[in-house]
Amino acid sequence: MSKIKTSWYSQRVRREVTVARWGEIGTPVLFFPTAAADAEECERFHMVEALGSLLEAGKVKLYSVDSVGGQAMILEEHSPLEATRIQNQFDAFVYHELVPAIRADCRSPDIEIMVTGPSIGAFNALAAICRHPDVFSKAICMSGTYDVARFLDGKITEELYFATPSHFLPNLGECEQLARLRQRFVLLAHGEGRWEEPDQSWKVADVLGAKGIPNRVDSWGKDWDHDWPLWRAMLPKYLEELGSS
Repeated sequence: MSKIKTSWYSQRVRREVTVARWGEIGTPVLFFPTAAADAEECERFHMVEALGSLLEAGKVKLYSVDSVGGQAMILEEHSPLEATRIQNQFDAFVYHELVPAIRADCRSPDIEIMVTGPSIGAFNALAAICRHPDVFSKAICMSGTYDVARFLDGKITEELYFATPSHFLPNLGECEQLARLRQRFVLLAHGEGRWEEPDQSWKVADVLGAKGIPNRVDSWGKDWDHDWPLWRAMLPKYLEELGSS
């Protein structure tokens, strides 16, 4: 299958950001990496290989981007306030730069995009659809780490509040954003083995459900750890299920 890698300097995040793409046609799927990883992490850990049949059949077109927010929170030496400011700048980068680039690559100015990712990538996928339901259609959130305050001394700053769906959604009043979200779908999947935190999925589901946002929680049981074998099993299954719905 074809692969294209590109990068550009973004004034929004004040750094070079890499984006990789696999496949030629199909539903665009934006993959957010784990923790502070880069755009090619999903290839190194054989996720692209796991999606091979879907990519070859032209059912999906996979995009992945550097985890800029994760890098700011985990790898780089920033204050909690500055790290969450970069996370919000990354959100703006995704919406104002990456989405138009994906749409241009798909030759469709209004095509809707699915989002997915494991761990912190699940946080980014959830945040993307909740903040921008005008462009993102479905989110497949795997083994999510949805409360990133743990990486930021536990402080809920204004920047972190608006970056985190479990914080801002309960107070979101009736508006176009919420109306659009009620037409979207969020899948929260997790294992119950080592390093998994199922309660995080259920807390998010409670927040979404209270606002009438369609969602589902799937448990894969105690034999699955918080690791790539689980996510490689999950994502092809869910893309097959949700890509045609």
